[in-house]
Amino acid sequence: MATARPTVSVYLADKPGETAKKAVCLPQVFSAPLRPDIVRYVHRNMNKNKRQAVAVKNESGYDTAAASWGTGRAVARIPRVPGGGTHRSGQAAFGNMCRGGGMFNPTKTWRRWHRKTNVTQKRHALATAIAASAVPALVMARGHRIEEVPEMPLVVSDEANKIEKTKAAVALLKELGCQADLDKVTDSRKIRAGRGKARNRRYVMRKGPLVVHNMTKEATSEGSSLVKSFRNIPGVEIAHVDRLNLLQLAPGGAFGRFVIYTESAVKRLGELFGTYKAGSSLKKGYTLPRAMMSNADIARIINSNEVQSVLTPRKEAKKYYRVRKNPLTNKSVMGRLCPWANTVKRVAKLAHVKGSAIQKMNAAKKEKAKAKKAALKSSSRAYFKELLSAHKPKAEGEAAPVTEEGADE
Repeated sequence: MATARPTVSVYLADKPGETAKKAVCLPQVFSAPLRPDIVRYVHRNMNKNKRQAVAVKNESGYDTAAASWGTGRAVARIPRVPGGGTHRSGQAAFGNMCRGGGMFNPTKTWRRWHRKTNVTQKRHALATAIAASAVPALVMARGHRIEEVPEMPLVVSDEANKIEKTKAAVALLKELGCQADLDKVTDSRKIRAGRGKARNRRYVMRKGPLVVHNMTKEATSEGSSLVKSFRNIPGVEIAHVDRLNLLQLAPGGAFGRFVIYTESAVKRLGELFGTYKAGSSLKKGYTLPRAMMSNADIARIINSNEVQSVLTPRKEAKKYYRVRKNPLTNKSVMGRLCPWANTVKRVAKLAHVKGSAIQKMNAAKKEKAKAKKAALKSSSRAYFKELLSAHKPKAEGEAAPVTEEGADE
């Protein structure tokens, strides 16, 4: 929310430096939420609507009867210029990568140059820009010199509409503390970079104050008036309150323009944008945008008793942190992970110590296994000898061995 003051002071135009006894109620549009995202989006779309269609000629880069040589000649298949006897013959043509060729995706006159923007979006962006003009920090952040300006938003009485001479207008701005901003504009004048300097826009300069008035068409057209007296001051722009433009209120898409309102223009803003309760009386169905948060003080919300009562207490930082060690090289870490691992290592180490109990036990196991293997081997040989003797052919006259079945017969 930009500002929520109930009233604003009015400075007399015919008596510079004095404040009117009667203050003006500040319209609620100055309390609209600041939405830089909407301002940037609307400004980008509106800024495209003054572009003119531009296109390249269709015959550019295509003024030759080039044709591809086809495959089989060890060259690319890009079209090549015909003929012979010159450097041009055999050169690639037509392609955007070729010398003298056409550009890629050439611009056309039927491109969608302009953009449509929702009316409500434009009104919201305008309300945000008006609210930002009442915040000194945003105005100064945009580059305006308002150190000597007495109050923001700056409102002058309607006597300013009767100023006929530019000299009187400059004197009024100086009394209101705008001299530093006018000097900044004058010092910033320089020659434009690029070809625009040769196209009736040779110089560029920074933006100065924007004067918003509520004069009628008849009053503006009759002789000298505020519009004619202020328009010749470098950097100063004039706008009617009914025809406020976001391109003037937020140049470059950044709100915070230094705006000087007349008393009748401020009252007219209240009718144009209305209030949060009743809406606008001149814009059908329009209501000012509401803030996403009713209280933008985040620190106050976080430190409130309602929020702190449901939060978990803050965790205390550890006094020390255990350094991760490799279990394969650290015995204590390996002992925590696998208690039997160190015992296995110790037994394996004792197995190589001469005369140790582990070595003796392993030797006894080896001898026992060796004896068992030898006994098994000898018994196996005897068994196979007996088995082979039973199948061995007998000599003549040798009696066959008597079996139990033959004895019974």
